[in-house]
Amino acid sequence: MSNKLFLRLAKPEDAEVISLIYKPYVENTAVSFEYTPPDKDEFIKRIEEKIKEYPFIVAEYNGKVAGYCYASQFMPRPAYKHSVETTVYIKDGFNGNGIGRSLYLALEKLLSLQNVISLNACIACADIPDETLNNNSMMFHSKMGYRYVGRFNASGYKFGRFYDMIWMEKLIIEPKAPVPDFIPFPEILDEALRILSEVNSLL
Repeated sequence: MSNKLFLRLAKPEDAEVISLIYKPYVENTAVSFEYTPPDKDEFIKRIEEKIKEYPFIVAEYNGKVAGYCYASQFMPRPAYKHSVETTVYIKDGFNGNGIGRSLYLALEKLLSLQNVISLNACIACADIPDETLNNNSMMFHSKMGYRYVGRFNASGYKFGRFYDMIWMEKLIIEPKAPVPDFIPFPEILDEALRILSEVNSLL
């Protein structure tokens, strides 16, 4: 049986499995700077809040949720409306199957419909990789076309040591003025579902 990847929009009902995917990143790694894993109820709130404005996508691999990605508000000032922060997490043991790449490419398609221009990724970084941080996220984003734009030294403290944080950026639309208004995700929902259907037909 061949492995099958299927992308769809996240629902509040996905909160429990999403929380379980994220939990080891919080407990065992410095990939996340959170200390306490959010529970199902907290993830319900996060999903419901994000989909008011932005896409939140889950990836099913052979029928089981194996990863997710979403966009968030980059900064609260209105002039930042055409920029977002992107996030992706893959279930432990499912890396290397193209899930993260497929999620991010689909996310870019949906964000372009919203007239988003700039994607920004906040990534934990270690000068000397260890068992809690291997810098794979930085390498993944580089392969996805993100470029390094800045570093904050010793900005995160976890597991008794300091970690740096870097920003990486990708432009998906050429920034030209005047720019069309940002469109909240619910207003392009039908088109988003069509795009995901097309993406799934090619996976």
